[in-house]
Amino acid sequence: MKENVFDVLMYLFENDLSTDEELGPDREVIETELFEAGFSQFEIRKAFDWLDALADRRNVRTLQPDGNLSLRLFTEPEMAKLGTDCRGFLLYLEQLCILAPVSRELVIDRMMALGDDEMDLDTLKWVVLMVLFSQPGQEKAYAWMENLIFENPAHPLH
Repeated sequence: MKENVFDVLMYLFENDLSTDEELGPDREVIETELFEAGFSQFEIRKAFDWLDALADRRNVRTLQPDGNLSLRLFTEPEMAKLGTDCRGFLLYLEQLCILAPVSRELVIDRMMALGDDEMDLDTLKWVVLMVLFSQPGQEKAYAWMENLIFENPAHPLH
């Protein structure tokens, strides 16, 4: 299921669907297009729920932790879903200032919402792009992440 819902999300993302647009009347047209492309109603609904949850968290005010004094501990379910390569990559993105702690939490939340199986690094990279794309004021971080993915696809050295 995860791959299919993720495939729907990728289809929407690659077709320049902005998560800040209202998906009112156009949503039905998009759902029909997705159904005709071979996705099931269940997968389409789950993908739109995923996007709605991302949009709902867009303007949530949160406390900004002091990056020098805070430490992120992963829960057991997060560690099971996000292997060491994914957790290391999240830390790497924070060190590069591509992800702020609040964005990191949103990425982790959206990764956990994708399904039950362990996620791979490529899926994480695309979720980071989707999250940054959806967040106001993250254009520079989005561009850095896009360059990191497309210009340097190899794993970073730690």
